[in-house]
Amino acid sequence: MVTVDCRGQACPIPVLRTKEALSSIEEGVITVIVDNKASRENVKRFAQKEGCSVEVEERDGLFYIKITKGRAAKGEEKVEEEKSKTSEKQRPTVLIASSYVGEDPQLGKILIKGFIKTFLNADPMPEKIILINTAVKLACQGADKEILSALKELSKKGVEIICCGTCLEYFRLLDQLEVGVASNAYDVVQSLVNANSVIRL
Repeated sequence: MVTVDCRGQACPIPVLRTKEALSSIEEGVITVIVDNKASRENVKRFAQKEGCSVEVEERDGLFYIKITKGRAAKGEEKVEEEKSKTSEKQRPTVLIASSYVGEDPQLGKILIKGFIKTFLNADPMPEKIILINTAVKLACQGADKEILSALKELSKKGVEIICCGTCLEYFRLLDQLEVGVASNAYDVVQSLVNANSVIRL
């Protein structure tokens, strides 16, 4: 049995580590340990969406999430049906218009990092990520290393990173772009109007 200890880990790390552990086995049991209710619910929902059975036990302020993975419970036919549905999923375009998410800048910076890193595990991954306004700073020298690393990895995996050229010029960052391409308003608009769907962060 595999044990994944996620005590002290912030969102979305417990879910990502659970995903990694489940991907490493064809069938069997893993136990994920978390120390807060939000992580308990996130891991539980993720495992159930993956077709696994889940049991949760609370001991000494910790949650032990027992996840059982196996084809027997789902049936071969359902597994093939799910694979077919996955292949039909349309890849969205993501529009990011700020270097943080929401009203509070401090919380927003934590959130934008979490979202961008989590896109690496999205199914399907975005087709394009468009950065405008202060969001272009996320793709330039001096940006948060984890965000830059995630954007570079997304680019390697085929996600097109598009940065507003006007915005880069405004912030004098054209020669400091680390990942993606400096684009123009026309290309940005065309990417948006031709997208299967647009997610705005």
